[in-house]
Amino acid sequence: MIRLATDVGGTFTDLVGYDERTGEVFTAKSLTTVHDQSAGVLSAIELAEEKDGLSTRDVIFFAHGGTTVINAITERKGVTTALVTTAGFRDVLEIGRGNRPDLYNLQFKSPEPFVPRSLRFEVRERMDARGRVLTPIELADIDEIIRECRARNVEAVAVVFLHSYVNPEHEVACAKALAEALPDVTVCASHQVSRQWREYERSNTAVLNAYVQPIIKRYFARLESALMERDLTCPYYAMQSNGGISTFDQAQMSPLTLVESGPAGGVAGAARIGALLGQSEVLSLDVGGTTAKCSLIHDSSPTLDSEYKLEHTRIAPGYPVQVPVVDIVEIGAGGGSIARIDERGALRVGPESAGSTPGPACYGRGGSKPTLSDALLTLGIFDPASFAGGQMQLDKSKAVAAIATVADPLGLSVEDAALAIVEIAHASMINALKLVTVQRGHDPRDAAFVISGGAGPALAARLGRDLGVKTTVVPLHPGIFSAWGMLAAEPRADFRGTWFSALMPEAVSDLKGRFDELKREAITYFAKGNGADIHYACRVEARYQGQEHGVFARFELEDDVESFAERFHAVHERAYAFCLRASPIEITMIHLEAILHGPVIAIPKLSSANRSLDVASKGSREVYFGGEAGWLSCPVYERAKLPPLKGIAGPLIIEEATATSLVVAGQELEVTEEGLLLIRESGGRDI
Repeated sequence: MIRLATDVGGTFTDLVGYDERTGEVFTAKSLTTVHDQSAGVLSAIELAEEKDGLSTRDVIFFAHGGTTVINAITERKGVTTALVTTAGFRDVLEIGRGNRPDLYNLQFKSPEPFVPRSLRFEVRERMDARGRVLTPIELADIDEIIRECRARNVEAVAVVFLHSYVNPEHEVACAKALAEALPDVTVCASHQVSRQWREYERSNTAVLNAYVQPIIKRYFARLESALMERDLTCPYYAMQSNGGISTFDQAQMSPLTLVESGPAGGVAGAARIGALLGQSEVLSLDVGGTTAKCSLIHDSSPTLDSEYKLEHTRIAPGYPVQVPVVDIVEIGAGGGSIARIDERGALRVGPESAGSTPGPACYGRGGSKPTLSDALLTLGIFDPASFAGGQMQLDKSKAVAAIATVADPLGLSVEDAALAIVEIAHASMINALKLVTVQRGHDPRDAAFVISGGAGPALAARLGRDLGVKTTVVPLHPGIFSAWGMLAAEPRADFRGTWFSALMPEAVSDLKGRFDELKREAITYFAKGNGADIHYACRVEARYQGQEHGVFARFELEDDVESFAERFHAVHERAYAFCLRASPIEITMIHLEAILHGPVIAIPKLSSANRSLDVASKGSREVYFGGEAGWLSCPVYERAKLPPLKGIAGPLIIEEATATSLVVAGQELEVTEEGLLLIRESGGRDI
């Protein structure tokens, strides 16, 4: 029986299938179809059928991740959305927090709300912070809202009332009345998406969820129909931003949980690799065609970003959302990132990408601007004949011509300009990797470094060396690793709720009872009964009295005040480099992670048949390293034919269908029994 996963990226749509009976792996990579992403998914399936003999009738599990939600938001292609909120709070969405990240930027403008003021409506009602009714809801106020929504062709309505995270009674009544009067309109009440305080963040979360909900419903319906036509009628799952999966039906209720769907698959895969190697600290980097995405797995679990903001930059506050999202730092440095000379005469790489159309110059699809892929080809790291398993022939002459457009103005040779492009991309990735480690209070030297993506393994050796990681790992099928990671993910749900209390014995006792309630919610969510194999992790957000924001610390059922306080102090000190042991502690939020254990992709050991260093040898290739080294001859090996081994000295190149790995001088390569590539400094420590 086959488990199948597809991942839609900015440039490529990737597919991985795993036959549980035989251990056979099916792979495919097709260009992303921007106009209709489901078409690219079908193309990848057809390619796997033709190339590997994939039988869709044998598929029993299908997982899907992609960019539908994030694209709809960033490109402003969601539906016309209205907001219904408490009287007097119509402008919360626009006022936001009233701050600006770049304090001295006089050109700063607040982010444009996704709902214009003319579509933000008020209803008379009021709850207090304890959920007690102060003003009963005036349902008569909804009549005019209904008429206006019909006249303006509104497709989605978000309902956000003050303090509904404590008592959603008024939201339920309002949402019911709207749904009955507007049967063709999606109605999203905030308590269905978030049970957390902070009015602006919760409002923005509900609005964005409503904004994309009809989009994802139509996309999933189209995808399901296309899959069924190909006899693929198994249960369908979506990759969530929290590192787990959910059914299509569950995902459609909270589509905002898919905002980082694709990258989260890579993080789930990195956690699986870390478990295989016995490493609880794993640094993950995926270098795709458009972006590079990095994240940290801490204590064997993906790190969640408790204050995730869409489109957040150094000078823009972005749009906060209250959904669990893996802490991912994403930069515009991928294989398709375009190199250019800026107005000051400096060389820049990204964030603009050549994408899949026209793509890098070497693709021969009409692109003429130099990219990171063109640079790697010019340096000799990529082989034009074997790229993507030979499915795509690269044109080195076009790559050289594109690089020359930046080399000549800089007075550099084409090779040195190509090397400069790689170095600039390398520096950007190092900075991003430090953001999820050093700036979060973690030392990258304690972590194994799992690097994937079509361009990632070509840069892996230098990145690992500069970070000083334990070991650099190139996983199986690195060019389609996010799709592979979706087969390593398990069904997961996160339950968060605001809960205020001073840290005292009574509060600890109440916490245990509240977590028991959330566990019952998790059992209902998974619909597997009380005997389901569900793993729970309890976390509590707390802060020192007088602070605005808190940190999450693990909560154990046997905890008392002293043991939890000690854990909180340690987490706070790691995050902020200080702790205040004499200060009172306040609890602000509780969070239950629930993971339903089930089958995931296996990683079998390599067979010894037809594997040896001699059989894997593909000769050698000249690679340009710059400086005194210049051009060096590097032996080339085919990964699929390498046996388990240790101590092969670099420089050398490993080729496979989805990526090319480079090991530089002063490093050694190890191939594990499962076929993982481990790159370490010569004489370095074993993990």
